[in-house]
Amino acid sequence: MALFDRLKDQAKNLQQQAQGGRGTTTGGHGQGGSRGGSRSQLVGVLKTQLGSLKTELKSGAYRDASMAMCALVAAADGQVDAAETQQMESLILGNEVLQNFPPEQLRQRFHKHVEQLTRNFPQGKAEALQEIAKAAKKPTEARAVIQTGIVIAGADGHFSQAEQAVLREACGALGLAPAEFQL
Repeated sequence: MALFDRLKDQAKNLQQQAQGGRGTTTGGHGQGGSRGGSRSQLVGVLKTQLGSLKTELKSGAYRDASMAMCALVAAADGQVDAAETQQMESLILGNEVLQNFPPEQLRQRFHKHVEQLTRNFPQGKAEALQEIAKAAKKPTEARAVIQTGIVIAGADGHFSQAEQAVLREACGALGLAPAEFQL
């Protein structure tokens, strides 16, 4: 738990720095501001947190759960087209933490889940959530899986309702509270 408390403190400090360092002159903007702004700030903070955990996130369980999470985010609306698959693959391969793993391993696991989700979404979703649940044994990895999903989902600057829903379901599979991630 000490590690998570440290991460929360880091996130809080980073958010305060971001608000102060970016010249936000609008009074009260940080308190009840637009949901989109807080989401993009959250994505930035989570990217930083994940980067600081890079050396700890090297297990196969994290890799597999993260690829299942990415596929779920990509297929959240029930379908995945070729352009979306390509974009997701680029985001995955460009992710600092996921560079711990060989790119071919990531591609293979991501595409396996995308194919399952495309073929039969309810069954593919259940299988992806089972894979995600395997990361629940290590709280740091479990949180990192959700953080990875949020970073991937927020890369385009927009969180759809469907993406938020699958992220909440993944939280449930990992025994985490969605509110912890502003979901």
